[in-house]
Order: sequence, then C-alpha cells, then structure tokens
Amino acid sequence: MPRDPANLLREQGVQVTAQRLAVLRTVSRRPHCTADDVAADVRAEIGAISRQAVYDALGMLVEKGLIRRIQPARSPALYEDRVGDNHHHLICRKCGKTVDVDCAVGDTPCLTAAADSGYQIDEAEVIYWGTCPKCLAASLERRATKRQLSSRSNSNQPTFKQRKENSRGR
Repeated sequence: MPRDPANLLREQGVQVTAQRLAVLRTVSRRPHCTADDVAADVRAEIGAISRQAVYDALGMLVEKGLIRRIQPARSPALYEDRVGDNHHHLICRKCGKTVDVDCAVGDTPCLTAAADSGYQIDEAEVIYWGTCPKCLAASLERRATKRQLSSRSNSNQPTFKQRKENSRGR
C-alpha cells in the first residue's frame, strides 16, 4: 500500500481509528490473510481488539473498496489490498499458499462472458487450484524416499520364482 492509510480512510469518509489503521496495514503487509491472521497481527501491533471489531473493520474496508475479500471454496475468507484490477488467484491444495495471477490474455478477457444473460458484468473471480512448487518438491521427495525404502526391503525378499522353488523342495 504505497499511499498513507489514514488519507485513504479520510478520502472514503471513514473516521480514522487506530484499529482501522492497524487492520489496513496488516492486510497490506500480509496479502491473502484470514480474519484470524489480521486479528493476531493487530493485537501484536496495538494491543486488545475484539474479533468482532476486526470483522467490522474488514467489512467496512471491503465495502469502501480499499481491500478485497476472496472466498475460496471450503476455506476461510482471505483479504488483500490489491484492488481495482481484474486479477485472479492460485491456491495450493496442500498448504493453502495463495498467489496473485494476472488475467491470461489482455486486461479483462474474463469479463466477456459467452452468454451474459442480460447482466452487466463488472468482475470475474477465478481461482486456480494446484500444488505449489514447495509442496510438489516435498511430495516428490517423499515418493522417492518411499521407493528407496521399498526397494531395500524387497531386495531381501525372495522372488516369486524362488518362493515357488522353495515350496516344492519342502
């Protein structure tokens, strides 16, 4: 957030309070954070604040267009201060890390629906799901370790042919 948070609030006709400033600064520092993340950071910055005060501040900031609320399926709402453009999000299914993704083609291709049913479309929310590079690397490493352990234990095991020959000899 390059602009002064107090001025942003004043420009929107919002009373400047320590709580609102702290919430706005937290969302700016921690894009894609949850309300619980915001509450913890704000408490560390200014002391006591109720969960309801955090939700009230977040709701008002979203309503004024100063922050954006993202609601991924089966996940808590996330908040960010990147507003005014039509970007999307990529979320890791394993760790939940969320990153911004610009539109694939042009400025607002997602706002041109094949059939708009008479609506005037002004926003599109696209969320891509996948596995982040860190989780992918960890998963591949676990598989390789599992294969190594499996091949070590199997190398001491008789083959099917050896077991068959042993059973005939007994």
